[in-house]
Amino acid sequence: MLQYPENKTALVTGATGYVAGWVVKRLLEEGFTVHAAVRDPQKIDKLRYLDALAEELPGSIKYFRGELTTPGSYAEAMDGCSVVFHTASPFAISVDDPQKDLVDPALLGTRNVLEQANQTPSVKRVVVTSSVAAIMGDNIDVKKTPDGKFTEEQWNTTSSLDYNPYLYSKTVAEKEAWKIAEAQSQWTLGTVNPSFVHGPAINPHAGGESMEFIRQNGDGTMKSGTLRLGMGVVDVRDVAEMHMRVAFHPGANGRYIALGHNTDFFEIAQVLRKAFGEGYPFPKRAVPKWLAWLVVPFVDKRMTRTMISRNVDVKWIGDNSKSQRDLGMTYRDLEDTLRDAFQQQVDAGELKPAA
Repeated sequence: MLQYPENKTALVTGATGYVAGWVVKRLLEEGFTVHAAVRDPQKIDKLRYLDALAEELPGSIKYFRGELTTPGSYAEAMDGCSVVFHTASPFAISVDDPQKDLVDPALLGTRNVLEQANQTPSVKRVVVTSSVAAIMGDNIDVKKTPDGKFTEEQWNTTSSLDYNPYLYSKTVAEKEAWKIAEAQSQWTLGTVNPSFVHGPAINPHAGGESMEFIRQNGDGTMKSGTLRLGMGVVDVRDVAEMHMRVAFHPGANGRYIALGHNTDFFEIAQVLRKAFGEGYPFPKRAVPKWLAWLVVPFVDKRMTRTMISRNVDVKWIGDNSKSQRDLGMTYRDLEDTLRDAFQQQVDAGELKPAA
């Protein structure tokens, strides 16, 4: 059973985000007053999906302006909150300036939010949305783990500003969070470390890497073939539930990998093809690693030959047993997650069957 505080007021940073939207929904279901921090509260079109949730659920929502890299930006939003969910962080694989576009928002944002928690007496619990990117850099890193699988005990030591900068940004941000948490005693910290998040979005027209990946499987982008690039996948609804349990379960302690399935790009394509048939140009074959090594870097600048060597045809093996043991987590079937995500894109008009 989750144990909610008497003061059921919670801050969610980046509240219009993919994971954040479902966290907001869970809080509203439990009757919380949600302080939703967003870049621009005046852009009401972006808020209408959250407003619709608040209209039909027991809780309520209030909007505040918050900017990751501005110290003190979350003071008003955090005032009176007993728990803080820090979900805001850029998720992008290809950027022009990794330091400015990825590392600074992730690191400075974490620092600003948690230092504001130090100055807000009502805050007793902070949950930071990290990533398995803070645990591993490449799939091949699993060979260096004690039991041949990624667990909460490991940290990413192979990513850098020049190689896999997104993964590096998540690593330095989470380390900063633990450093700040250990230097004070007012509030406690827990982190959620999701694998690749899929499933339906609160806003069906949202962008982002997860939605784009689903669309590319069905719009012909990958029709000539895809890679056996190992990855973990978890349903966004399960990630939101884990946030609630990390925040309010009495047994929660430390970091938690959110992982439903160890899979790869090609298996995902086959699951979608089985569910939706031949009406969409899903990939039908896996590109051999040697061919990917030769060709893919010219087609997709994000995929270097080093990255292909260390990840393609290398299984991603993660361990979610800590979340099951401590929090009682269960995870949705991969088929349900992918089918719901793809169907939502079809229903929203973002994907159309092939002619």
